[in-house]
Amino acid sequence: MKKKANRKIIIVGVLLLISLAFVGSRYINLEKIGETGTKGKTEVIYNLTNYTSERFVKIYVPAVDNEGKGVATILKVGIKPGNGKVLVDINSILFWLDTQQSIQTAKKVAQEITKVDLSKFDLIYSLENINASVVEGPSAGAALTIATIAAIEGKDLNQKVMITGTINPDGTIGPVGGIIPKAQAAKEVGATTFLVPEGQGTQVNYIPEEKCERVGYFTFCTTTYKKKIENVGKSVGINVVEVKDIREAMKYFGL
Repeated sequence: MKKKANRKIIIVGVLLLISLAFVGSRYINLEKIGETGTKGKTEVIYNLTNYTSERFVKIYVPAVDNEGKGVATILKVGIKPGNGKVLVDINSILFWLDTQQSIQTAKKVAQEITKVDLSKFDLIYSLENINASVVEGPSAGAALTIATIAAIEGKDLNQKVMITGTINPDGTIGPVGGIIPKAQAAKEVGATTFLVPEGQGTQVNYIPEEKCERVGYFTFCTTTYKKKIENVGKSVGINVVEVKDIREAMKYFGL
């Protein structure tokens, strides 16, 4: 009986050792993927062993509502082991219909910058506490890209910084509308720095001026428009910085 019991103990012990070796090899292989590239080439690739479950990064996104007022919402981007899918929060479906192209471009740019093969991971995008109709998809492109890079790198973002702008395939940031109300929204949620596309730190407005003259029983009025150049930062009371591309914007978020 003792011999049989000893054999059972030995068999169980061997099975445990095999299981531990298998699990260990999985983590070792993942570590190698994070440190080296293909064909023996050394690349700067981020350690991906942390992604055994979902990890989310949040960023505030400025927008303009139907009444022209600036609002801010929280965009969350997550990453988990997978096969290259892009997953979105179905509750925000109105937003995502307008933003599919921006997400794909953000993913492409983030992959190029981080050198991570995203075919091995799924990305998850969601919005919090917002009426989806107020967020314009293209203008969230730069924020989508920054948050995607942060999720891949496993870093949190500086929440005192916000950004607006479209994202182009080469990583440059394109112009958007509603800069002043968006800057106001950024200030209201506690941001101290607002990143805008190159050339949009100042806004040109045309102010109508009406002059009327009474001639006999009639009053004749004419309207002229006076050009006014407005510095967004001084007007709103927030540090406004123009950025031309994502790499330039990254440093402000701590990436």
